Amino acid sequence: MNWLSIKKWFHLFWTTLLIGAGGAVIAGLALQFVNGKIDFKGIGDFFLYPLILLGYGMLVSVYSQLGFFAYLILNYMGNGVFPQKVWKYIQLVLSVLALLELIFLRTVVGGERNVMSDLILGIVILLAALIVSYFKVKSTNISALIPTFFFMTAISIVEVIGVLRIGVDSATVFIVVPLIACNAFQILMLHRILKPTAG
Repeated sequence: MNWLSIKKWFHLFWTTLLIGAGGAVIAGLALQFVNGKIDFKGIGDFFLYPLILLGYGMLVSVYSQLGFFAYLILNYMGNGVFPQKVWKYIQLVLSVLALLELIFLRTVVGGERNVMSDLILGIVILLAALIVSYFKVKSTNISALIPTFFFMTAISIVEVIGVLRIGVDSATVFIVVPLIACNAFQILMLHRILKPTAG
């Protein structure tokens, strides 16, 4: 890995950090407006709340980047163990199973859960995955479709499992917005980082 490649990865890290922070601020403020609970007791609170959101967004960003590198390792191992075509089918099946688990199986197993919340979340993740996959294919080629879809569905769902156990919709929105934004940015930028430099 040469210096230019390290510089690109470093740029990806900081840019993703900013996207996570921005996503958390947008999600946090939007939730405050929707819930109608904006109650700043002073000028200190007015500045402190966005700072807390920024810090939280950065933590979500780092969590997203850990998931991204775990995906890169998993993808590398999958391509090494299975034929490329078989590995793509495996990723597609895992993506579908992850979405089904999120939307249906969690509600069946935990009957007290609200099926509508999981259904909406599943549809949001699915739509985000389809949109990001479209732009990834447009930027590269059709071979990027299934890996991108797998990352944006299965890996994203694994990353949000922890907060889903809390069972609070606002907490889910608070993590999903910056997480999806970070995941989308990283997978869309990957081919630019891996692109060999001329000379």
